[in-house]
Amino acid sequence: MTVVIVGTLDTKGEEIGFARDVLRSQGVDVHVIDTGVMGDPEIDPDTTASEVAEAADTTLERLREDAERGEAMEAMGEGAAAIARQMHDDGELDGVLGLGGSGNTSIATTAMRALPVGVPKVMVSTMASGDTEPYVGAKDVMMLYSVADIEGLNQLSRKVIANAALAMVGMVTNEPDVAVEDRPTIGITMFGVTTPCVQTAREYLEERGYETIVFHATGTGGRAMEDLIRQGVIDGVLDVTTTEWADELVGGVLNAGPDRLDAAAETGTPQVVSTGALDMVNFGPRDSVPEKFEDRQFHIHNPQVTLMRTTPEENAELGEIIAEKLSAATGPTALYLPLSGVSMIDIEGEDFHDPEADAALFDAIRDRLADAVELVEMETDVNDEAFARAMAEKLDEYMQEAGLGPGE
Repeated sequence: MTVVIVGTLDTKGEEIGFARDVLRSQGVDVHVIDTGVMGDPEIDPDTTASEVAEAADTTLERLREDAERGEAMEAMGEGAAAIARQMHDDGELDGVLGLGGSGNTSIATTAMRALPVGVPKVMVSTMASGDTEPYVGAKDVMMLYSVADIEGLNQLSRKVIANAALAMVGMVTNEPDVAVEDRPTIGITMFGVTTPCVQTAREYLEERGYETIVFHATGTGGRAMEDLIRQGVIDGVLDVTTTEWADELVGGVLNAGPDRLDAAAETGTPQVVSTGALDMVNFGPRDSVPEKFEDRQFHIHNPQVTLMRTTPEENAELGEIIAEKLSAATGPTALYLPLSGVSMIDIEGEDFHDPEADAALFDAIRDRLADAVELVEMETDVNDEAFARAMAEKLDEYMQEAGLGPGE
């Protein structure tokens, strides 16, 4: 088993050397990648900083002489990612350990995010107690707060680094006793306000013999699903909850980026999509909502989550986006419209019930959706059992027709 350590050996050589020695003491092979730019390494690397720079199509000399610090860090991250990917593909990497402050945390986690889900990834970082989303992204990166700065070895840093190294040893030397069945896998998107729909659909699909993976549509959830579709892990998509596009358009905190809905379309993956939770934009606590939205309608989901109702104008634009994305699909695609409410708080009598806004969404979809996409409209809300089952049945039909159904 080989653990790769990614670190700046010009500033953290002593600490990385300590982690290397702990790993070796447990019988694990170690490969050290040097990502330091400014000085000479304090210990000998297995992959030099010059080789890392070359993997990013540049040179260490240019980064030292001409590049701003941010540009240099980005280049070394790209290089480390390319090397880590190649080592994994060649069977020479079983896990990645990183140590550092903000600079090497950015570099090392770039390399980690380039690897498949399931490859052990541990980052000991001074940044692990704050906003870790830029480092973790949509991958299974484990962040361990260093407590003290990673600057020299002391009673705290030795213990924290040793714990990280031993955790890595445990992960790479043990096979989890997890049964893996060879079943077609369906990716499903869910929000709290679309949970009943997803539960009904998931139960139906699992009874039919599919494995299901449910993604919380919180931005990173949508990105994770898109990535796994591209990797071929997901065979079919039940995209009930496309709410992340509302945050992307309006400026909420749970956006998944402009590529959301692209992966299934581009890979030809069978997909059945709906407009779940497009009635809302997500923010943190009420006092975190930008002042420009003060005259809008809000729903306090919990003390940490504030929902803002989308307007008819925003819904019209969202309809155009959804229609454009799905119209580009190269595989079997259906779009289901729940005409009586896109979330559990968009139904009659609830806070976000707004027939005008919903009509703007549905009209824009009808106007822009390509004929090749199957459009199904139902006089139910998204969480109605009949709606959920209809979506699941349609996806099962697509999977069977594509030869991707259970037992095929």
